[in-house]
Amino acid sequence: MKWLRKFFWPLVSTAAIIISIYILYKDLRGLSLDEFMASLEAIPPSGWLLAVAATFVAYAALAAYDHLALEHLGHRISLWFITITSFTTYALSHNIGASVFSGALVRYRAYTSKGLSGSEVGMLVAFCSFTFVLGTVMLFGLVLVLEPEIIERFADFLPIEAAFSTGIFILALVALYVVGSLVGFRPIRTRWLKLEYPRPSLVFRQLVIAPVELIGAAAIIYFVLPAEGNPGFFVVLGIFLASFSAALLSHAPGGIGVLELVFIAGLPEIDPAAVLAALAVFRLFYLLVPFVIALFVILIFERASFLARSRQKDE
Repeated sequence: MKWLRKFFWPLVSTAAIIISIYILYKDLRGLSLDEFMASLEAIPPSGWLLAVAATFVAYAALAAYDHLALEHLGHRISLWFITITSFTTYALSHNIGASVFSGALVRYRAYTSKGLSGSEVGMLVAFCSFTFVLGTVMLFGLVLVLEPEIIERFADFLPIEAAFSTGIFILALVALYVVGSLVGFRPIRTRWLKLEYPRPSLVFRQLVIAPVELIGAAAIIYFVLPAEGNPGFFVVLGIFLASFSAALLSHAPGGIGVLELVFIAGLPEIDPAAVLAALAVFRLFYLLVPFVIALFVILIFERASFLARSRQKDE
């Protein structure tokens, strides 16, 4: 049983990568490297610039996740420290996989140095994770209400009316969460932690910040997709939500294979080479560049911590 717990998620992520790459190989074996490079070269300068801007929007919203969580816990930490911690956390977890656990380790190392306890860091991670889920669910509901035909891209046996009704139901659940905040449910107390319902001002900011982060991430891909055959932003957003959620659930590092599989299946009207090129830009801006920067941030932080400990010993 211990062996199973230790290797379960690595096995799941490995299986997800292998299956996704195998299916992609079958679907794309006629695609050449020249076609892929031509699709990259066809992206206009405006598309590259807008993709960079969308990346900044997404990571700025991610920093706001931590800010909201710390405000909920009643801690005041400098905005600069929160921004760097959040950026490093998500840059690593998006690439490594198992984002809840890898994110918790980074946040624990950073925020305990600012006086937070282990249980408070745990609540912060849970709050940020819930904010992400809340934003994803709300945007899923909006996409299903505004673009119910999107369901036919993945399951043509499901009626469009069912997609619309599901969207309404999802948005109703989000509305109930808001009502619960306005009513003010009692906190849940356990031996180790206290789960307290966020006050309305925090809830309303959750409903803005989480969608902005996801919209920014999806916009990176949208801005570099070709105009020909492009089904519109809401469809791209819906496919991104499905692919990103599948990637997180698979725990595949960087969602490798999973993102490509879902996007190519969801955008049959666009040349697969152009879809892969757009996803390559997404990986570059949203995953790889932040990952490299995050590694330098960690090295600088650990060096500063080591020097501080050395000075304390000398004194």
